[in-house]
Amino acid sequence: MKQVTHHLRLSMHDAHYGGNLVDGARVLALFGDVATELLIHIDGDEGLFRAYEKVDFLAPLYAGDFIEVTGEIIAMGNTSRKMKFECYKIIASRPEISASACDVLKEKILVTQAIGTCVTPKEKQRNHHE
Repeated sequence: MKQVTHHLRLSMHDAHYGGNLVDGARVLALFGDVATELLIHIDGDEGLFRAYEKVDFLAPLYAGDFIEVTGEIIAMGNTSRKMKFECYKIIASRPEISASACDVLKEKILVTQAIGTCVTPKEKQRNHHE
C-alpha cells in the first residue's frame, strides 16, 4: 500500500521540557501530517483522524535532532484507513560538545511507533480505489 516519508529537524521551538526534551505530542502531530498526505493520495481529501489504538514512545528526542517520520496504509475499509506510523532519530544533536555539534547515526533509532485509523466519508472520496 501507499507509504509517505518526511524528514525534518526539531528546533528549540519544539522543546517543551527541561534539557531541551521534545514533547511526544510533537511526534503525534507529525503523524497527523503524514496521515493527511496519505489520505490525499488515496482519496483526494484530507479525511479525519479517528483514533490511535496504539502509541509507543521508545526513546527521547531533543531540540536539534533530525528525524524521519513514515506512515503507511496497512488496511482499508469503505471509509476507514488503518495506518502504521514510525518516527526515527537519524541525526543526534550534541550540545555537550558545542551548540551546533551533531552526529549522523550509523543506525537510525526508533523513537515512536503507532497504529491509528482515519476516516474519509464516502461523499468526499474522489479517487478510484482498486
